[in-house]
Amino acid sequence: MPGAPAMSPWAGAELSALNPLRAVWLTLAAAFLLTLLLQLVPSGLLPGCALFQDLIRYGKTKEGGPSRPAACRAFDVPKRYFSHFYIISVLWNGFLLWSLTQSLFVGAPFPNWLHHLLRILGAAQFRVYVIGKNLLMQARWFHILGMMMFIWSSVHQYKCHVILGNLRKNKAGVVIHCNHRIPFGDWFEYVSSPNYLAELMIYISMAVTFGFHNLTWWLVVTYVFFSQALSAFLSHKFYKSKFVSYPKHRKAFLPFLF
Repeated sequence: MPGAPAMSPWAGAELSALNPLRAVWLTLAAAFLLTLLLQLVPSGLLPGCALFQDLIRYGKTKEGGPSRPAACRAFDVPKRYFSHFYIISVLWNGFLLWSLTQSLFVGAPFPNWLHHLLRILGAAQFRVYVIGKNLLMQARWFHILGMMMFIWSSVHQYKCHVILGNLRKNKAGVVIHCNHRIPFGDWFEYVSSPNYLAELMIYISMAVTFGFHNLTWWLVVTYVFFSQALSAFLSHKFYKSKFVSYPKHRKAFLPFLF
């Protein structure tokens, strides 16, 4: 449309009020919200369910939960096996980035199967608004703000992961034990799980880049918020139960609030 403001190609997809993709993210967000609320209820008011607690916990938080059924322990997966997640993510997102780049700068059409997949998920139409040398000219303030937020959040997430990794290493960088210790530095001074907070900020930065109006992505952000809040809350309880000297001012997930 002549004179219309430039939009991200993904944000430009017209979506129905409640399509299959939105329904999935809304259901996931509601499920994690309910789970989080159940964790906030005093344990004596609800009947215990070892299987339920085992499903929502992982890593160190399983140590603070109820006695685990033998069947659950048989399905434990070491964190080092999670590499398949990153391999698939790099391949899939690399393909999407390549397809988008080809469309923006060369004018190559998207594969038909990708168009069909988008329609199944609820996209009424999919169109690339910016091509070639006009790309930078149509950048808006929210694109810049979103990119700055993304970089800022990613840097802090990396710093927090380095802090966590160094807790088990000596000065030479060699892992010398597998014990849990209290992390300090960067966002750890405010919350117990700053890596989860940074993850949330990364998703919010994408919503900002989309111009704030992509409802589907805000549902994704809502899901990430409740799922990360649940994990942060369980980690916070673990730290407080294990360390008597744990900083009392430190919150679980949101600085000064929760």
